[in-house]
Order: sequence, then C-alpha cells, then structure tokens
Amino acid sequence: MESVSIRDVATTAGVSVGTVSNVLNHPAKVSPATVDRVHAAIDQLGFVRNDAARQLRAGASRAVGLIILDGSNPFFSDLARGAETAAEQAGRVVLLGNSDQQGQREAHYLDLFEQNRVLGILISPVGDVTERLARLRRRGTPAVLVDRQAGLTPFSSVSVDDVRGGHLAVEHLVEIGRRRLAFVGGPLGLQQVADRLDGARAAARSTDAEVTLEVVEVPGLTVEHGRAAAAELMARPRTERPDGIFAANDLVAMGVLQSLVMLGDLRVPGDVALIGYDDIDFARAAVVPLSSIRQPSTLIGRTAMDILQDEIDDPTREPRRVVFAPELVVRASTVPGSPPTS
Repeated sequence: MESVSIRDVATTAGVSVGTVSNVLNHPAKVSPATVDRVHAAIDQLGFVRNDAARQLRAGASRAVGLIILDGSNPFFSDLARGAETAAEQAGRVVLLGNSDQQGQREAHYLDLFEQNRVLGILISPVGDVTERLARLRRRGTPAVLVDRQAGLTPFSSVSVDDVRGGHLAVEHLVEIGRRRLAFVGGPLGLQQVADRLDGARAAARSTDAEVTLEVVEVPGLTVEHGRAAAAELMARPRTERPDGIFAANDLVAMGVLQSLVMLGDLRVPGDVALIGYDDIDFARAAVVPLSSIRQPSTLIGRTAMDILQDEIDDPTREPRRVVFAPELVVRASTVPGSPPTS
C-alpha cells in the first residue's frame, strides 16, 4: 500500500506543504481553523508522520519494535535478550518499549513505532490490539505476538501453554497433600493470568480429593501486590488460611514469600506451600528457593524474532503459531530439602 505523503495532506486541506509542516511542528504559528482543516485531512487520508523518512530513502532502516508487558519482570528481560540476539544475527536493531500493563502506554509505543516506520513489531499485548496490528500490516509492517497465543487473530504468535502451566502448578500442590489452595494474580483481564487460572481450576476439579481454590485478584503482577495479598490471607484464623498458594508469576510469589517469612510463626512449606510461574533467576536464589513453572523466555524472544524476520522478507507467509510446553521445577518452597537449582 502506497504511503500518504505530506503533499497529499496539503492538497486535500487546500494549504501549502509548509503550512502542514507548521501544523505538525509549530501549530501555534497557524490559525486554529487551519489546524483543524489539516488534522481533518490527516484523519481522512490516514497520514502517519514519518520521522525516519531520510533513513528509509537511503535504505538504511534496520529497526524492529518490541513492546513488553512489564519491564520490571526478569522474564521479559530474558525474552528481550533472545529477541535482540536473533535481530543482531539478521542485521537488525531492536527498539524497546515497556507498556507497564497500561493500554495507553502500549498505544503510545505503537504510535511511535509506526511513525518511525519500523520493519516489524513484536508485542506482548495488554488487551486486544487486533485491529491496530491489522492496520499496521496493511501498511507493510508485520507483527508477531509474544507470550500470548494468537487465538482467532490472523497473526503469528510465540507463547507457552499457560493453561497447562496452571494445571501443573495446582496438580503439584495437590500431590503434596495441599487442599485449601489460593491463586494470587491479576488483573484477570490479562490473558496469561486468565489462562493460568483456567488451568489451576481444571486441576482442582480433576482430583478425587476435596480441594478448594480461592481466587485472590491483585491489581498487578508485582512483589508489592503479592506481599499485600499474603498479609490479608494470613490475617485470618489458622483454619481459614490456605495451605497452598499458586502465584501467577514469580514476582508475586516473592512478595507472598516475604510476607510469610516476616510473620515468623509460619513455615514454608510446612504450613504453606508456595509455587510461582516463570522460573526467573531470583526464584532459585530466594531465602526459601521457590518452586515454579518454567517458561523458555529467551527462546520465546529468539523464535518470535525469527518468525518476524521471515514475515518481513515475505509478507505473503501464512501465520505461524508456536506454543512451548511449560515445565514444573520443584524446590524447597513446596518440597523440603529440594535443591535450590534444577
């Protein structure tokens, strides 16, 4: 699809190219009525400001965009490292954006990458970005979803079977004799969190034992939110506390563990068994080494970049869906005496 130029905007608005430039860069120099007319033309034509035009004319653009869900989570740092390694091998560079689980920030980075005409985009989306990514693709910019299954969307994706991962976590807690379980994670609108919860519920239903699974939704997947959730759970009478906790990621699990340790009168895993998700490096280094569901984070990033590169080279390629299997890693937070690494 041919790009709309600033000259096309000027013609449609009935003004000079210089006036359009002033509207974009120095709107105070232009009358409000003219600004409105130029913006109307921009909306009508679907014009996107091209800050990288000179580089593109020289054939020098090498950038791809990567939008991660949470820059504070080591899982996404490892994912980005894998993507960067693959990009470097292909002669590309990666522009990184952190949405911080906020749709507005995600939209900002999509705008920024579109304006700079990146060759393609990798994204771990906050919500449904199907329409926006479809528009990008029509303009020649492919996109691949990372850490999220594409579902019915027409895009390639690289992810882990989070439903299976949630099942593995709760299945493990049940196998070691835990019956009053709590799932701590959120927001539940995040597909990864919802899938892990679905798997956890399925595992709780499939056992012959009398297992209860309480859902404790938290605003974000952070240490602080895990710590607060655990403090509330442990404020209950002992008979009403969970004896097993599945945290939606390792950061939440670390916060839960901090609260349990600070209480002083609880043993992990004697009184409460705890398992996280992602298997970040901090999990094995915790004061009580943390059982977790391992995701191949670096491999996810590398595979996603390889697929994106293929779609940059051949826009007619059919979407590919790669789903890796999660792995249960057992440590001392669920089974006493388990080694800190595996």
